[in-house]
Amino acid sequence: MLVIPAIDLMNGKVVRLLRGDPKSARSYAHIGDPVDFARMWEAEGARMIHIVDLDAALGLGENINVIGEIIRSTKVQIQVGGGIRSVERAGQLINAGASRIVLGSLAFRSMESVRAILEMFGDERVVVALDHLNGRVMIDGWREPTKMVLREAAKTFSEMGVKFFLVTSIERDGMMAGPDIKSLSSILDLNINIIASGGVSSLDDIETLRDLGVYGVILGRALYEGSISLREALKAAKKQDYRACGE
Repeated sequence: MLVIPAIDLMNGKVVRLLRGDPKSARSYAHIGDPVDFARMWEAEGARMIHIVDLDAALGLGENINVIGEIIRSTKVQIQVGGGIRSVERAGQLINAGASRIVLGSLAFRSMESVRAILEMFGDERVVVALDHLNGRVMIDGWREPTKMVLREAAKTFSEMGVKFFLVTSIERDGMMAGPDIKSLSSILDLNINIIASGGVSSLDDIETLRDLGVYGVILGRALYEGSISLREALKAAKKQDYRACGE
C-alpha cells in the first residue's frame, strides 16, 4: 500500500484544515516551508507526495509557483489537486512536472473534460476525487453537493476509464477519528485503485486500510503533529504485498 504525505497550501504556507473549513486553518510555517516538508518526506522514504492548492480550490488565488518549486526540488512523484477546473489547467500542471492530477469539481461538471484529459495524458496521470459527506459527493471546495452518491460516482468514472480515485470522508478530514471503513468497503468490489483520505491517526489505522486492500492512504495532520512517523507508516504498509489493479 502506498503511503502518501500531504502538503496542503494556503498563501504559500503548509496548513491543515478541519473538515475543509478555511476558518480552521492551522499553519505549520513555524516548522518549515513547503519545500522543506517535501524534502523531508522524500528523505524519510515517500514515493509520492500529495499537494492540495487550497487557495485554488476555494477561489482565493493559487500556489502554482510553490508547487513548481516542490516539483523541481524533489525526485518523488507529485500528485496535485485543488482548483483544477479546466483541461488547460490540468495540462499546465502536468507540463510543470506533476505525476498525477486530481480532478474534483471539473469531473462532475464536465465529463467530456475528463475524457479529454484521459485521452491527452493517459489513465496513469488522472485521479478523480470523491469527496463525500454522509455518502453524498461534494464539490467546489466541499461546499456544493452533487447528484451522485459515492458508489454511483465511482462506477460512472471507472466505466469511463479512470483507474485512480481519491476517496475523502469530509466528516473525518483532519479530525483524527479513524478512516471511514464502511464507505471505502462499499466500493472495493469495483476493481479500482482507492486512495483513502480522512481520519487516519495511528499505525492501527494504516494496518486496517492495508488489510482492507486499498491502493494508498493520504497522511496529513497525524504526520504534522507527530501522531505517526512516516517511516513507521511505510513499514506498517509494507507488511502485506499489494499490487495496483491492472498492474
